Amino acid sequence: MSDSIGHECGLALVRLKQPLSYFAERYGDPSWGVRRLHLLMEKQHNRGQDGAGIAVVKHDMPPGVSFMRRLRSTRHNAIERIFDTVQRDLESIQLKNGSTNFKTLKHRCRYLGEVYIGHLRYGTHAGNTTANCHPLIRRNNTASRNLALAGNFNMTNSRELFDQLVEYGLSPVGDSDTQVVLERIGYFLDLEHRHLRTTMGPESFLQLEGRELAQAISSDLDIGKILSRASENWDGGYAFTGLLGNGDAFTCRDPAGIRPLFYYEDEDVIAAASERPPLMSVFDAEPEDIKPVEPGHVLVIKQDGRTSHVPFIDPLPLRQCTFERIYFSRGNDPDIYNERKQLGRNLAERTLEAIDHDIENAVFSFIPNTAETAFLGLVGETQRQVRKAHAEAFWASIEAGAPDKEAFHRMNASQVRAEKIAHKDQRLRTFITHDSARRDLVMHIYDITRNVVKPEDTLVVLDDSIVRGTTLRESIITILSRLNPRKIVVVSSAPPIMYPDCYGIDMSHLNRFIAFQAAVALLEDHGKSDLLEAIEHDCKAQAGTPPASMVNHVRRIYDSFDLETLSGKIAQLVRPKDVEWNGDLQIIYQDLEGLRSSMPEYTGDWYFTGEYPTPGGLDVLNRSYLNWRAGLDQRAY
Repeated sequence: MSDSIGHECGLALVRLKQPLSYFAERYGDPSWGVRRLHLLMEKQHNRGQDGAGIAVVKHDMPPGVSFMRRLRSTRHNAIERIFDTVQRDLESIQLKNGSTNFKTLKHRCRYLGEVYIGHLRYGTHAGNTTANCHPLIRRNNTASRNLALAGNFNMTNSRELFDQLVEYGLSPVGDSDTQVVLERIGYFLDLEHRHLRTTMGPESFLQLEGRELAQAISSDLDIGKILSRASENWDGGYAFTGLLGNGDAFTCRDPAGIRPLFYYEDEDVIAAASERPPLMSVFDAEPEDIKPVEPGHVLVIKQDGRTSHVPFIDPLPLRQCTFERIYFSRGNDPDIYNERKQLGRNLAERTLEAIDHDIENAVFSFIPNTAETAFLGLVGETQRQVRKAHAEAFWASIEAGAPDKEAFHRMNASQVRAEKIAHKDQRLRTFITHDSARRDLVMHIYDITRNVVKPEDTLVVLDDSIVRGTTLRESIITILSRLNPRKIVVVSSAPPIMYPDCYGIDMSHLNRFIAFQAAVALLEDHGKSDLLEAIEHDCKAQAGTPPASMVNHVRRIYDSFDLETLSGKIAQLVRPKDVEWNGDLQIIYQDLEGLRSSMPEYTGDWYFTGEYPTPGGLDVLNRSYLNWRAGLDQRAY
């Protein structure tokens, strides 16, 4: 994706199933668990570069000794800085044959324990301060009431959830959806403690008191029940992982399966992550060994080792996020790899039409690096179709009784020219906010390979997705035009983004999407701008009504034009006005049929279709449109 957007965060959970002495004996390393956490986070660094954090719980610590620790950072290379601190803490470990006291070792080493969670943050709303980094912690002097929580999510109705907390009699500090979720789970965690204390029965109550009573309550805590009560009225896409101070751990997923979450278990460990490949790599596991946390389910690991994978909320129709497959998740997942190649294959026929089937005078490339897999699919299928056409021409000449020697040579010699045209400087950051200075810096993010493209060539460049079109207009088209091709064809492996996302991706401003800008411009071109006012009227009429009763009125803007017409207008809008290049520019988008055929199990396509998986999505869309009409440059949720 050449346009940079904030997106889903990354989660990691590591829960040791054996005592530290086991890892010291088998691996020579009692800190094996925290090193697995480090690897899981490093292999998900693509999911968050604005900050990172970890939390650890130590089992069976004596009174007066810390049992829960947290470490967070928003500095550059946050993961590295966090684990540098952890490594310095672990340097005091000195194993002695048969005499090591692991409770003492845990006391001395702050980040040595049995259960860990980690988080990688992409900031979508709040500032990039340490206070906004997960895990967030709710503290209490009863171990089992301490809660550390990390999430990959957005709630569309966090304001309403905050108001409910106030109605409960609480005084929450901050109304971010993360803080609200933490407080809601903590509130019902407290209620469950009170419930257990009063329902153990008179005899049990008389027999148990003090620490014994606290341990009995801790053992009987039903995390599934707590989440079931806390999640009432949640509207959003989410995956959470959390720790209680007593050593219980859990990880859960939203009922529509919007956000991804996977887990792995063997004799040593139970681990979870936002993506499958990190678990495969860190634990040397086969793809079939990695299981998804089922939508609307929570995986609970009690301190004593009991595990359960149980529903905590009523299911919704499955709407797994397609953007995860197109761009966000790592491409070495075998299923994602094949899906991305198919996305590229789908575009071959239309790309051949765009270059007039002149494969000899075309150069194929891709931007950015994450588009490489789809690019392989595009090139491979283009090559196949070209050779098939030449083969058919050759066999037709044979059937006609006059074998065409030239057709035979074309069949064997035809070759797609695939080149690495653009190279991104990963270290260059556009920190300057002044428009002209920033654009100048953006122009240098990509370096180009010269003397590869000839003036008679068409340059075909594949991108994962075109969101805002800003980078195309301010950088890529300008840079590519310096190669002076006859024509540039930008191919998007994703359909045009037409609607806001409110489930984890930072795309809430409708007017920033190049597809929306193009549709509005087309209405103006056709003298239909009155439709915008009519839609505004209808959106105002349903504002404040229950989201479940809302209608997608914005859809009427896009219904006026087909994909080809919209793509043509986008090509006009992303073409820089100050570029001295006389060639043609064409945009080709994946269509919905191609998207769905490539990943039939992943139907979360609301940013392309406006078909939201929860009622809150329509509320966000409605608000986003009204914000645009009012000239308000603010988030719609």
